[in-house]
Amino acid sequence: MWQAFKNALKIPELRERILFTFLALLVFRAGIYIPVPGLNLQAWAEIFKNIAGTAGVAGILSFYDVFTGGALSEFSVFTLSVTPYITASIILQLLASVIPSLRESIREGEEGRKKFATYTRRLTIVISAFQAFFVSFSLARSYPDMVSPYINILQFVLLSTVSMLAGSMFLLWLGEKITERGIGNGISLLIFAGIVARYPSYVRQAYLGGLNFLEWVFLGIVSLITILGVILVQQAERRVNIQYARRITGGKVYGGASTYLPVKVNQGGVIPIIFASAIVSIPSAIAFMTRNEFLHNLFRAGNFLYLTLYGLLVFFFTYFYSVVIFDPKEISENIQKYGGYIPGLRPGKPTEQHLHRVLNRVTFIGAVFLVVIALLPYLVQGAIRVNIWIGGTSALIAVGVALDVVQQMETHMVMRHYEGFLKKGRIRGRR
Repeated sequence: MWQAFKNALKIPELRERILFTFLALLVFRAGIYIPVPGLNLQAWAEIFKNIAGTAGVAGILSFYDVFTGGALSEFSVFTLSVTPYITASIILQLLASVIPSLRESIREGEEGRKKFATYTRRLTIVISAFQAFFVSFSLARSYPDMVSPYINILQFVLLSTVSMLAGSMFLLWLGEKITERGIGNGISLLIFAGIVARYPSYVRQAYLGGLNFLEWVFLGIVSLITILGVILVQQAERRVNIQYARRITGGKVYGGASTYLPVKVNQGGVIPIIFASAIVSIPSAIAFMTRNEFLHNLFRAGNFLYLTLYGLLVFFFTYFYSVVIFDPKEISENIQKYGGYIPGLRPGKPTEQHLHRVLNRVTFIGAVFLVVIALLPYLVQGAIRVNIWIGGTSALIAVGVALDVVQQMETHMVMRHYEGFLKKGRIRGRR
């Protein structure tokens, strides 16, 4: 492993990409500690501590604070992080499945992707402005002590809205630069950096929580199993064999090749968990803002009703998003158009039905896994009684991004004839 890393640093292009990515992530982490203008830092620290200690609200804030790398607890200019961009991307992907013109624009190659990226940026600005205003206004109205005594609430709302909007768009630009000049997907890496930066605080919380030896062992085993499980499921796929018929045109032979169609176990990635978390947190957010005690107790994070509803929503959205991403009818038509077929099945409707069956069976495994991984943080916290956010979206993103970065470094090293991180057996051809 260390030898492979040393070999990676010997490649000038890869070394520059690694250095650029590292410096960009340092800029991101430094920005986390820049508060919005007009914030009373001491008052906000006490307010956030009190809010996070409120039953039913702690789970929502912990989830969002992990996702933003601690920016919410600092109420920094990066409080929104890249969540508006992710929301905009999800909305447009869903719209593309029902709007033919938008779907066609995605299929127009490089120009179509640029057009889709432009739509995403514009929608990101709208969502960022709305979220920044809503967060600033609702918190300043509920907790006026968080506003500096030198300005009024209206000025604070305006300053914080503009600051958080600018911070979110800066992170979007920084993520695109990492993708262009660094290693891995920039947006994913920014989220990854925020998640990983929270891990030392988890160790500290566990230490201050007075865990005994068996609880430390339990925590270590759960962490290891979670990482291994995410790797296996993220890499797992069902391969459907595709055969292309041979045809002769103008004295040249085309087709006759055999390939496969990969059907991933986890088609939606972390999207189902994000959807489910957003919906299940709505009643708690409404109860918190309206001070409705009954609704607050009914949908308190971690109780039976909350976890049941959360698990069902994750299961539902896993199937829903899988159908959006993997359309058996469209894939069946494309296979038939290019002269392909699944051995033992006729092209057209039989192929479509077969792909539906495969997708349903594979997605069931992925849905069950996502439900377990989504509920795992609450189960761990209930077992050791320490607020440690292990599992869920954080584990999927952290492991998935780490695998993507390693694979990209592997590609650069293989192109330069270096042995990579992932050891693979060599197959010698027979003479």
